[in-house]
Amino acid sequence: MATRPDPERLEIWRAFIEAHATITARLAAELEAERELPFSWYEVLLQLSEAAGRLRMAELSNRMIIHKSSLTRLVDRMTDAGLVTREPCLEDGRGHYAVLTRDGRDTLRRAAPLHLRGIQREFARHLTDSDVVALQRVFAKLPGVVRKGEE
Repeated sequence: MATRPDPERLEIWRAFIEAHATITARLAAELEAERELPFSWYEVLLQLSEAAGRLRMAELSNRMIIHKSSLTRLVDRMTDAGLVTREPCLEDGRGHYAVLTRDGRDTLRRAAPLHLRGIQREFARHLTDSDVVALQRVFAKLPGVVRKGEE
């Protein structure tokens, strides 16, 4: 087994990282400028919405790929803003749930169309149908990719 990627794969890796950083920065700047919503807040709201409005903090941390202590501070700020609440986990008494509030749902509903337009503009419009099929095939091979029905 090779101990390092060949030059072509390393070039693809760098292009992937640069594209991700550029697109994410543009989407984050747009959310901040037009909705006064930090990108990380949007991601928390989206994750909670997709999980029927509540997730254990540990699960939210895993989905966000963020350290638990950073997530705790983030959720505390969002709680202060009225977008989420924290509820104790009655099943084990140790953990907590992050729960989406009505204001959180409204904020997500207002921000989502802007964010989706940005994804279309910055990413999706550049892909042909065959690009989509190829990327689906590639990403299905990579670790950490959640596939529908496997959550």
